[in-house]
Parts: sequence; C-alpha cells; structure tokens
Amino acid sequence: MFKLLKQEGRAKRGEFTTVHGVIQTPVFMNVGTAAAIKGAVATSELEEIGTQVELSNTYHLHVRPGDKTIKSLGGLHKFMSWDRPILTDSGGFQVFSLAGLRKIKEEGVYFNSHTDGRKIFMGPEESMQIQSNLASTIAMAFDECPPSKAQRQYVEDSVARTTRWLERCKVEMRRLNGLDDTLNKNQLLFGINQGAVFQDIRIEHAKRISEFELDGYAVGGLAVGETHEEMYYILEETVPYLPKDKPVYLMGVGTPANILEGVERGIDFFDCVYPSRNGRHGHLYTNHGKINLFNAQYELDGRPIEEGCQCPACRRYSRAYIRHLLKAKEMLGMRLCVLHNLYFYNTMMAEIRDALDAGEFAAYKKRKLAGMGIL
Repeated sequence: MFKLLKQEGRAKRGEFTTVHGVIQTPVFMNVGTAAAIKGAVATSELEEIGTQVELSNTYHLHVRPGDKTIKSLGGLHKFMSWDRPILTDSGGFQVFSLAGLRKIKEEGVYFNSHTDGRKIFMGPEESMQIQSNLASTIAMAFDECPPSKAQRQYVEDSVARTTRWLERCKVEMRRLNGLDDTLNKNQLLFGINQGAVFQDIRIEHAKRISEFELDGYAVGGLAVGETHEEMYYILEETVPYLPKDKPVYLMGVGTPANILEGVERGIDFFDCVYPSRNGRHGHLYTNHGKINLFNAQYELDGRPIEEGCQCPACRRYSRAYIRHLLKAKEMLGMRLCVLHNLYFYNTMMAEIRDALDAGEFAAYKKRKLAGMGIL
C-alpha cells in the first residue's frame, strides 16, 4: 500500500494506496473535526484548493450526530459528500484534552460529554466500532496521550496500557472488517507511538508496536507543551525505529516550519488546526511570513493576500476588502482567510513533493524558511 518513490536523507517521497484513492506523500490533512472545516468551507472547495485527505474526529462525531446515524446515511464520505480519503482520529486525544471530564481505566475511558454532560464510555473496541460505522479510510488506534511533562512512572504505565489497547484495536478491526454490514471492509489501522519526552520509552514503544504489522504508524503526544527542540529530538530518535515500508504520521503538527522539520526527519502525514484557526482570526500565512489583516496598515491595501497566489481569495479580493469583512464580522471574510491558509499549506506540501522528486529538498527547505523570515 505504501510505495517509497524517492528519499533524501530521511525525507521520503511516497504514494499510499487506499480504497478511496492514492495519497501522494508527504501530505497535510485538512482538519474537519465534526465533518466540516471550521470557516464554512465546502467539500467542493476542498477539492479546488488541492486537499488530498480530510480528517474528522471520532469522539465528536459519536457525540453528534452519532456514528450510527452517519452509518445509516451511508457513511462519512456520503454524509459529507467527499470521495477522497478520510482519516478519523480515535478519540484518544480527548483523553488528554478533556482531562477534567474523564476517568481512565484498563477497559477504557469514562467521559462526561462536553456538550450536555451525559456519560460516555469509550474503549479500544468502542473506538473501532465507531470508526467502522463512520467508514473512514484510515482509523487510528485508541490510545492515551500523556502530558509531555508527566512523571516517568505515569508515562511508562500509560504507554504499556496503550500497547494493550492497540492489540485489542487490531483484533476488533479485523472482526469488523469481516462483517457483512460493514461499509468499508478495507478500513486501515494506524498505531500510535507515545512516551512523552522520554527518548528510551519512545524507542521501546516504537519497536513494540512495529511488531503489530499495521497499515501505518503515528507519533502522538507531541506539540502538547514541550519545546520545538524537544519535539525534533524525539522525532530524530524515534522515527528510525518505526517500519520503513509504512507511512509515519506526526499528529497535530504544526506550523510550516514544524512540517519542514518533520519531513526532514522522515514524517509522511501531518495535520493541524493552525491554518483554519488562524485564518478565522485574520492571521494569514504567506511566503514572506505571517500577516494579521486586523492591522491598520492593510485598511487601504489593494493587493491580494499574496501576489501570485491562486487561492480563491487571492484571485479575486484585496487585503483591504477582506479586512473590512473581518472587522464587520461578515462570515465571508473568515471563509476567504481559511481558504487561503489551507491552500498555502496544501501548496507547500506539493512544493515539498516536487523538491523531493528533484532531489533538492534541503535547498527548498532553506529557501522556504528564509523567505518566511524564520532563518
């Protein structure tokens, strides 16, 4: 399923074949937590701006409208009118982010819903069942994401439990993919490496989960409080112990610089809410650095967000107009900004792939960072 086309140092250029199409890697997955990109972006527009993979969240879709509802309507692809690959997060990150609303046990996690307070239980089997009902292309194994600064003993215990949960996930997915009424019998399973910032725990866990012979592997529990330098170090030390013939996904990361550094260290998949979240607040990515359209200097600026950009916003509208929309709280302003940022990320990934094809990723990375004022 994963074909390595080129390699420059640890940076990889590949193709990942799925039942919903071939993913060209490295790839950035556009985050649509509740089956939609926040910022009123339609799936037809995601196609227009070069999105390869959409990412949705198991926990949030389980809470509403309900995974059984989505299954009855033909699965997530049909529900949101999207025929390209979808990756669903397992709900494991909510074990971290909803710390005040949950209790972790060996069998799974007991939640109080963030919407109405009702009690929810999710364990490895339940996570797989929900993701099977959603019929996503790639399902993530259920895990716990320990805080980056957690005590060593806590992290060791957490990682051991995550490994036991992974084994249960694999067994349950095999069962679900064999059922007659399963919508996607070719659903793929990615396991998740954890270990906070403990290098030795990370490496041992990478070795252990590699034995499961899964469809792909993720590095989780980063970008949750540690420094960028710590994150890069963990990637340098851990990624070499994950299978070379499977894609590696760095979860929840990150900035353009984070992505370039991740690619250099062997990462194939990325996702992050930054482009959509920042866009909704008028913070825009360009090849010359970030700009904030709320700043007064753009009030009379008739230029596009970025000269030469072919996104729907830049092809037609000025900085001054989009700034006016944002100030007036018109939804169109937020939407145009989100479209621009996602286009920027998707285009950057295409540039990275082209640079790897040409054997000049290192030079591209240096130029890109310098242009954005990061070097």
